[in-house]
Amino acid sequence: MDAKARNCLLQHREALEKDIKTSYIMDHMISDGFLTISEEEKVRNEPTQQQRAAMLIKMILKKDNDSYVSFYNALLHEGYKDLAALLHDGIPVVSSSSGKDSVSGITSYVRTVLCEGGVPQRPVVFVTRKKLVNAIQQKLSKLKGEPGWVTIHGMAGCGKSVLAAEAVRDHSLLEGCFPGGVHWVSVGKQDKSGLLMKLQNLCTRLDQDESFSQRLPLNIEEAKDRLRILMLRKHPRSLLILDDVWDSWVLKAFDSQCQILLTTRDKSVTDSVMGPKYVVPVESSLGKEKGLEILSLFVNMKKADLPEQAHSIIKECKGSPLVVSLIGALLRDFPNRWEYYLKQLQNKQFKRIRKSSSYDYEALDEAMSISVEMLREDIKDYYTDLSILQKDVKVPTKVLCILWDMETEEVEDILQEFVNKSLLFCDRNGKSFRYYLHDLQVDFLTEKNCSQLQDLHKKIITQFQRYHQPHTLSPDQEDCMYWYNFLAYHMASAKMHKELCALMFSLDWIKAKTELVGPAHLIHEFVEYRHILDEKDCAVSENFQEFLSLNGHLLGRQPFPNIVQLGLCEPETSEVYQQAKLQAKQEVDNGMLYLEWINKKNITNLSRLVVRPHTDAVYHACFSEDGQRIASCGADKTLQVFKAETGEKLLEIKAHEDEVLCCAFSTDDRFIATCSVDKKVKIWNSMTGELVHTYDEHSEQVNCCHFTNSSHHLLLATGSSDCFLKLWDLNQKECRNTMFGHTNSVNHCRFSPDDKLLASCSADGTLKLWDATSANERKSINVKQFFLNLEDPQEDMEVIVKCCSWSADGARIMVAAKNKIFLWNTDSRSKVADCRGHLSWVHGVMFSPDGSSFLTSSDDQTIRLWETKKVCKNSAVMLKQEVDVVFQENEVMVLAVDHIRRLQLINGRTGQIDYLTEAQVSCCCLSPHLQYIAFGDENGAIEILELVNNRIFQSRFQHKKTVWHIQFTADEKTLISSSDDAEIQVWNWQLDKCIFLRGHQETVKDFRLLKNSRLLSWSFDGTVKVWNIITGNKEKDFVCHQGTVLSCDISHDATKFSSTSADKTAKIWNVSNGELLHLCAPLSEEGAATHGGWVTDLCFSPDGKMLISAGGYIKWWNVVTGESSQTFYTNGTNLKKIHVSPDFKTYVTVDNLGILYILQTLE
Repeated sequence: MDAKARNCLLQHREALEKDIKTSYIMDHMISDGFLTISEEEKVRNEPTQQQRAAMLIKMILKKDNDSYVSFYNALLHEGYKDLAALLHDGIPVVSSSSGKDSVSGITSYVRTVLCEGGVPQRPVVFVTRKKLVNAIQQKLSKLKGEPGWVTIHGMAGCGKSVLAAEAVRDHSLLEGCFPGGVHWVSVGKQDKSGLLMKLQNLCTRLDQDESFSQRLPLNIEEAKDRLRILMLRKHPRSLLILDDVWDSWVLKAFDSQCQILLTTRDKSVTDSVMGPKYVVPVESSLGKEKGLEILSLFVNMKKADLPEQAHSIIKECKGSPLVVSLIGALLRDFPNRWEYYLKQLQNKQFKRIRKSSSYDYEALDEAMSISVEMLREDIKDYYTDLSILQKDVKVPTKVLCILWDMETEEVEDILQEFVNKSLLFCDRNGKSFRYYLHDLQVDFLTEKNCSQLQDLHKKIITQFQRYHQPHTLSPDQEDCMYWYNFLAYHMASAKMHKELCALMFSLDWIKAKTELVGPAHLIHEFVEYRHILDEKDCAVSENFQEFLSLNGHLLGRQPFPNIVQLGLCEPETSEVYQQAKLQAKQEVDNGMLYLEWINKKNITNLSRLVVRPHTDAVYHACFSEDGQRIASCGADKTLQVFKAETGEKLLEIKAHEDEVLCCAFSTDDRFIATCSVDKKVKIWNSMTGELVHTYDEHSEQVNCCHFTNSSHHLLLATGSSDCFLKLWDLNQKECRNTMFGHTNSVNHCRFSPDDKLLASCSADGTLKLWDATSANERKSINVKQFFLNLEDPQEDMEVIVKCCSWSADGARIMVAAKNKIFLWNTDSRSKVADCRGHLSWVHGVMFSPDGSSFLTSSDDQTIRLWETKKVCKNSAVMLKQEVDVVFQENEVMVLAVDHIRRLQLINGRTGQIDYLTEAQVSCCCLSPHLQYIAFGDENGAIEILELVNNRIFQSRFQHKKTVWHIQFTADEKTLISSSDDAEIQVWNWQLDKCIFLRGHQETVKDFRLLKNSRLLSWSFDGTVKVWNIITGNKEKDFVCHQGTVLSCDISHDATKFSSTSADKTAKIWNVSNGELLHLCAPLSEEGAATHGGWVTDLCFSPDGKMLISAGGYIKWWNVVTGESSQTFYTNGTNLKKIHVSPDFKTYVTVDNLGILYILQTLE
């Protein structure tokens, strides 16, 4: 070794000995060929970590320059960048070219890229498979920087993952093809919540500086979009490696226009994605020579010197790299036991544990059993403890420290023994160590220790309870994420039902978990463990699941909403409400502000029945002809049949190999048809679940199916992504008719009640009616046009019509598009009603046989049963947002206009409604003593109605344009109005005199009466003015915002003045000098306003210490600090005004759904 390198190592020896963990450093040096197995043993025999480090450095000092470089690179890869920096100046010039290690051929650049991307290291014993590695590299080069797929496929355990990692361990490939880096994701078998966690973790890795978003994506679609942006903008020309992909639907989530290398046992998984595709098959077993090479490396012998038994062992191992490695690790420890291990394998001394397995490995159990039996007695039980680990889950060291009640170093030493014997794998990225088992090893352990599993799970829960309280886990703790994701799993597996219910029915746990990972995984757990949770209380379980589902769009936003306040909005009978009320009362005593929604009982739930029969999205549900049964299907690949009245399950069938998209009862209820992403249509016996027919003529996934309504000649219609509709006769094996005319996927089809017409709807935005006999198109309705007619139309809006259903008389047809449901008259093509209830995409709608109710199924995992009359009626009685409120002692009186122009007086406490008159009004108001009401219209006219005798007084001083706001003075003698004509009128209606306040240049949307006959007005011109309403003089003029001023208020002591604007800010000013005191609603980091839109109204508390503002929701602010004190999220959004009682304890508003909110502070 050069003197300079030696001196550098000696100079920093103390720091190195103090910090490094030798196990992983030695792995690298052994892999590079600069440390022998015997030297490793010598180091490991030292009693303490520091002494082991000292021994390793002593050995390196006696070696050459290449050893110094290998040690330096090992430090870099293991995250000891500070220590590596100390040795950087001493790096000697090595003889190998291109800065590569003399043995491995890997540059420090490659090491750094792979380390940062989480690519696994080479196994301790590594055998090159150059032909396969070259083939993979050639395919990767063919991508040429464009989006595409390279698939490595072969049976489990054949070395696909090692090959994928090895292929990118090449300097020229990374530099030339993937300069943006490499990102490794261990996928495995996943459900949707597990996949979301994988995507969230990947997005976090790719956006470590949080420059794109501060919160995790809340659903798979959002995560897919985030991933696409990150790969395109932050990591262009990078490679995404997906290890162990099982399902095609999982792959779709990563289809983000990037370059992808994936390993899988099923090469057809890429059939569902677009782009160039290349395949590299891996033979299912190692050749004899490669197997011998692995053994020779383990026992440190030349291949030619291996004993005869080595050849027989390779034969018994069936060529599996995993099995050969297990035996090789044993022989390294016991080199004289060749004959012994061969006999164990040949005689199957260790009987097969699994009677059946998804893996075709006859030798695996024997090899695993031998390896476990050969462990030291004092660590065998620790390996048994690993039986509770799930597949594809990497466990932080800290979790096992808690399980075994040991220090980190002790745990790592034990785990390293398992790693050395190929019984465990370690994923090392920097100083973070995570351990995992191969799927085969998980199968082996769970089967072998099946009788102990419950106790093992109980053990980890007991240990967890010693160290942690569930809701006090901190995100900066290494083991935090593991407990949030798997604590409930361990409790359920331990059959600790009482503890599981206490955890899942805890508002504290829900708050802590959703704040970190969002609600998706929790909802999944409520479904997964419903059979346990329902044992305690079915209603409570439903309360919590409903709470999470209904508030899923809020639980995950930043800043995180107050979950206690959300809980207070639940029905008073709900366990969620009761826990929230208890916590709120305790916190109110400490000065916290909470609101009760006192009229929430009047908000009726239109759904008659809500069931969750599936563990994933429900794509379709349908009635049987007698209306007694409901069949449903979805993303979990099953067909479910249950009672329509109670939701009780009758039948469950694993119907297809992929997601089941639609199902239909035949007219006589004997059959149920299903169709799937797997391109097949199947017919089932509806009572027994027996398969009757299979059709497979469609060339793409089959989206819909429906039987004719007559049983005399039973036909089945199907629609597919191939744009075609097909008709099938159950007595024939082939398709009878094909209909074409749609230009995109056919999503749904339905026969009319008389079977003469077939309705179909498509991703092309149209609903088409076909002649069922001739297969000719009869009518076409463009549904997209109705979305363009809504507020905020977007010309490029994509409107996919998902489904349709006829009423019994054929006069009406219902369709679903986006999250809306429309009812149409088929003759006039006019819309009858629409309803909103689902939280996500609606996939299916269907009328009951008598038309009195209908089913809808959705991505939110629910099937809802609606009453048709109630839905139509409800959609017609929504309040407009122009309301006025009078607070009298304990009474809250609300004057409002509904959508059919009825003026009504609502008692906010009792809910009683008095209908007054019909009028086309733009605004309305109540007099302070409830003797008069006034209203203005779009033509500028103003009228006053005396409630006692219905006398009407009309103003002769009419505005020129729409009247936006009117208000009585306290003595009820004067009515003040503002308008689009930029004018304010002060009308003494009893004397019929009027004063005009002119000075604004644009629309005066609103004003506020102050003390001493003063009036505060604000306008679209960006100014705020103070007027004397007796003289008509303008006393003050403020320029507060660049955009439209939406609302203003002055504190009761007249020292502070607040304003809100279309620039989405609320500002607090000093009245005397015009100084800006606080900016209450700045834009957040993501660019979204903290109010969820424009701040449209605000009001000071009487003491001037608090300010309430309205926008997308309602917020309370501390005026002194400018910080938010509380937020109330309404069901709808776009609040226009907030009415506040004089004591600042009651608040009234209406959202854009027409829902009235009367809120009261909790005391």
